[in-house]
Formats: sequence, C-alpha cells, structure tokens
Amino acid sequence: MEFDFVIIGAGSAGCAVANRLSANPKYTVALIEAGGKDSNPWIHIPVGYFKTMDNPKTDWRYRTESDPGLNGRDIPWPRGRVLGGSSSINGLLYVRGQPEDFTHWRQLGNTGWAWDDVLPYFKRAETWKGDGKIDPARGTDGPLSVSPTRLKRDIVDKWIDSAVAAGYKRNPDYNGSDQEGVGYFQLTLDKGRRCSSAVAYLKPARYRKNLTVITHAQAEKLLIKDGRTTGVTVNIKGASQDIMARREVILSAGTIGSPQILMLSGVGAADELKQQGITVVHNLPGVGKNLQDHLQARPVFKTDLSTINIETNNLLKQGMIALQYALTQTGPMTMAASLGTAFLKTDPTLDTPDIQFHIQPFSASAPADGPHKFSAFTASVLQMRPESTGHIALKSANWRDHPAIHPNYLATKLDQDTIVKGIQIARKIAQFEPLKANITGEFAPGSGVALDNYDATLTWARDNSVTIYHPTGTCKMGQDDMAVVDARLRVHGIKGLRVADCSIMPTITSGNTNAPAIMIGEKISDMILEDAK
Repeated sequence: MEFDFVIIGAGSAGCAVANRLSANPKYTVALIEAGGKDSNPWIHIPVGYFKTMDNPKTDWRYRTESDPGLNGRDIPWPRGRVLGGSSSINGLLYVRGQPEDFTHWRQLGNTGWAWDDVLPYFKRAETWKGDGKIDPARGTDGPLSVSPTRLKRDIVDKWIDSAVAAGYKRNPDYNGSDQEGVGYFQLTLDKGRRCSSAVAYLKPARYRKNLTVITHAQAEKLLIKDGRTTGVTVNIKGASQDIMARREVILSAGTIGSPQILMLSGVGAADELKQQGITVVHNLPGVGKNLQDHLQARPVFKTDLSTINIETNNLLKQGMIALQYALTQTGPMTMAASLGTAFLKTDPTLDTPDIQFHIQPFSASAPADGPHKFSAFTASVLQMRPESTGHIALKSANWRDHPAIHPNYLATKLDQDTIVKGIQIARKIAQFEPLKANITGEFAPGSGVALDNYDATLTWARDNSVTIYHPTGTCKMGQDDMAVVDARLRVHGIKGLRVADCSIMPTITSGNTNAPAIMIGEKISDMILEDAK
C-alpha cells in the first residue's frame, strides 16, 4: 500500500492531522492505529474511564520502573490504545494552559509557537458551549465540543466557596486571558457523551475516499533510506507489512510510543541503540529524554455530605443512575474525572499559578479498588511545571516489548517544596467555611502528618502520589543538541518525517494536556500542507 501521507497513531493529535490532511482531495492519507475501533460503549459514556483504563483492549497498560522520587515505587501509566488514543479514555478535562507556556516555547527559539501563534488553532479546534457572551478567545465552529460542567455537587460548591474565603479568586473561565483562580472544569462533552478526538475529527471524515484508517496495526519500525523516511513496517494480525509514504510520515504515537518507534528504527542516542543491537541510522541523543509529567498528591477528606462513594454503594443505586443516563443522558454518569479545579500560586510573588487542583466528589485508594465505603472527597493537587525530567529507554529491540519508563519524579528541591506547599494549601482550604462544617475527618494524609511537618508531608507524597496522566517532552522541539524536531516538527537529520503529539513539548504545559495535543495536530496540519505546495 502506498499513500501521500502516513500517520502513525490515531490519538488526540493524529486524528486531527488525518482530518485536516484528508480534507484536501488532492492527497491520500493513511491513519494507522495499534488499537481497535472506539466501539466499546464505555468509551462514550463520560464516567467510562473506570472501565477503559487498565483494560488491555483500550489501554497500553504501561508501568514505570521503580522510581527513587516515589521511594522506589513503580506505578501504572495508562495511555489510550484505541481510535482517539488517550482522548478516548481520559477524564474529559479541557485545559489549554497558560499563554506564558507558549511564549516560553518561542523564547527557546521555536518560531511560530508563541501564544498569539497557537491561539488560532485552539479556537479552530473548538466549539465552546458556555452560557452568555462568548469570549473572543473561544472558538465557535470547531469539531471539538467543549462545555462547562453542568453537573454540580454541594461538596464541590463548598470547596470553591472555602477557597475564596481562604483568599483565592473565582475564575469562570480559566481558558480565557487569565488562568488563575477557582471554579469548575470545562469538558470535552457533547449532549452527555464524550467528544474524543476520534468523534470530533474521524467521524466526520470516515467516508472520504482518500482517507484509509487501519486498526490493529502496530508500527514495528520506520523505513528510512538515504536519510529519508519512505514508509513504515506495521504488524497487522501477526503479519508484517510495509506501508509506503510518497510525501511524509507523521509520527503521532504519543510520548512513549513516538520515541520508542524512532529508537527501534535506528534514530536515537547511538551508544544506547548499539547496546540493543540496533543499527544506527541517525545519532539523535535527545530521543526519549526530557520526559516530564504531572504528579498528583491526593488528600482525602471525610464528609457528612452525599458523595459518589455512598451514592453508588449498592446495585439498586447503580441501576437508578444507569437508567437516568439511558433515558436523559444526565446524572452521575456524565461526570468527568474531576468537577472543581483551581490554578493557584504557592508563593504570591510568582508571576503565574504553579499548582493545579482536581476536586472530585469521591475517593478511592486506587481506581481498580472502587470508591471508599465512607462518604469523602478528594482534593488532588499537582505541580504544573516540574523541573525534574526523566527518560524513556528501550528494554530490547523487539517492538512488542514496552520500553522502560523512568519519570524521575521529585528529583529537585523546587519540585519537593512545591508538592509540599500544594498539600498544605489543600489542608488549609479544608479549614475554612462553609466546607469545614461538613468535614468529619481527614483520611489522608491524616492526623499522623502534622500540617507544618515538611519532612513527613514529603514522605507521604513520595509514598502515595501517582501520575495524573500527562507525559510529555520525549521528542522535544528546539535547536539545541538534545532537540529531536525543529519548529515545523520535522525530525532533525531525517527527511520526510515529523512528530505530532505531546512528545514535542520542550516544556510541559500548565495543566491537562489533551487540549494542547489537539492544537499541535491542528497546527502541524497547516505546516504539512504549506510545505506540500
């Protein structure tokens, strides 16, 4: 098979690229996805992430290596393995990040990536379904439906009110000109159903004769001849097959998959490739490096208010909730992974917020364990711009083997200080009214960790924190020796090959990463079509 463009990975960015390129009938486009179709009904029910994460049919089920920053723990790293990628299994939370994030990318030498450059692509992607007057920064006719949270809960309302009482401001639109403040999340949701990248971008394009979508097709390696990428070898139902690209291959396999495929193809740090017996095609030492992620600490508070924990603790209650959703597409089954959020500063002298909260009207020791038996809520907090960086490394030259993931969490003093301050802020907000009157106890960290005990708080964070699923940076954009792609996302030293996913981020954005991933797909599509002329 031969096409003009071959896209590897039908995730948040890959689906956008496939739609925009195939909109031009002049070009033929192949979209290759290792997973299957997004036919599992739990994908489309907002609360279905409980069923799709850790499901081998929809999740790669990656796991990190033992991490020193987590006191030697290894933790799950879910990533979507299905049409829509992680946008089909994520928590539906829509966060662009701060304008300063992208200004910083431009200051690093990446022409065309400042806020004013990327804002048109955020707008092009979305249809904002908020109430009242529409902010000029919001999109009104894009394929991605973005809605304010309609499902409100008393415990979340009280948390927001208490944060305001603690001195933080309300912000009805953190995706507007100013991110700072507290409020409810915005969601990739449409009429009670998930609006994944596959729903937004692939569904409208599925009948185009020039677009071929191939599922259950895992990339083995890129085909590179005389410094140019000519195609990719994929494994389809156990058989290897070459799919050729007349113009370009776009690698959109994600922060783990994209560097892995590059390394399996001989593009990466030469000495590391040789150790795995891989012939070096191009020495590019930054492949797999610069790994950044958001680490969440999860304080849990018991409450006398109703929460999901006790509203779903028997089959009759679950059945009533399911019936409500089936009849009206409303109710608890439309709930995203979090309802309330806050973008706050741990130090008032900072220019922009450095921590983010995810307020959840439920609690669990781990998603697989189900909710706690008591009524409680979670005030998850993360550092938005960690200094610590890790790396992805091959375990073998076999494309079937997951790579080794070394996040290197909490490796710097700044990161340690910030997570401790974030936990302290979570506990302090819980001491303000109206929330305080409805808290019956602190479950975690608990009374054994004093509010002002830095060492004990940090130890608790190391022992209990987990990823909030935002890996980035492993094929970073730039001009320095560790950069993998240039500002047009072309792989340095290899013609006919680009990367389009969160791996190209030189620094992680301030918040959830799905919206920036889709923006990257939108932006690279224009660059590819411009260069094709």
